Amino acid sequence: MAVADVTRGPAPIEAMLARALVELAGTLVAGFDVVELLTLLAERCVEVLDVAAAGLMLAGPDGDLRMMASSCEAMRVLELFELQSDGGPCLDCYRSGKPVVNQDLAAVNGRWPRFAPQALAAGFRSVHALPMRLRGTIIGALNLFHAEAGEMRGADVDAAQALADMATIAILQHRATLEAQVVIQLRRHALNSRIVIEQAKGVVAETEGLDMEHAFTALRNHARNHNLRLVVLAEDVIGGYLPASALDPAPRDMKSAASLA
Repeated sequence: MAVADVTRGPAPIEAMLARALVELAGTLVAGFDVVELLTLLAERCVEVLDVAAAGLMLAGPDGDLRMMASSCEAMRVLELFELQSDGGPCLDCYRSGKPVVNQDLAAVNGRWPRFAPQALAAGFRSVHALPMRLRGTIIGALNLFHAEAGEMRGADVDAAQALADMATIAILQHRATLEAQVVIQLRRHALNSRIVIEQAKGVVAETEGLDMEHAFTALRNHARNHNLRLVVLAEDVIGGYLPASALDPAPRDMKSAASLA
């Protein structure tokens, strides 16, 4: 029975792809850094897909793409030129959400009149761009360049998209984690502020002989009159920096209600 030769054919590429995916996943365990992840992805694309150069762009908060990582200096310069000239495969891919593959830079027929000559001068002959996308959310694009003209194998396109998808999932998960942490911090801050205000209300009510509702009105009235945050005023009252008796005089109807209580 013949034994398969695992040193030739697609097996080595599949093994390299599997290792690259595992390596990318390993960056998510601790100390996650987006630039480090994307730089690693660019390097692994060159190794696994046998391309001359790879680079990645991510969308900023304003929706515009920004150069984030590249496998070499020539690629970095070309990506910056693509952004400055507002034309090129990565931009087309990001804006359409669709792959741009097998583009012969010498025969793009004016599609990228500024970018194509620059890419050719840098020694590249064909280009491919794949979207970094998850369920309709597009966060950037992956650029791949060959030094020779010719089409990229379908299996290599699939492998490149798998690498881009892995990075996309990692980045979106990281963003979700950060957003969740912000929400938790905001809720914790709101709860702590509420506790401080309740304590200040108790101090004012006890000192000035008011019920809790009118004690809160007194605090709010003073805060508004002096353009103070309510929680800051409450902290000053609790800490004794501002005696309850020093609050602005209560409205007449509030005093009347307190005397009848």
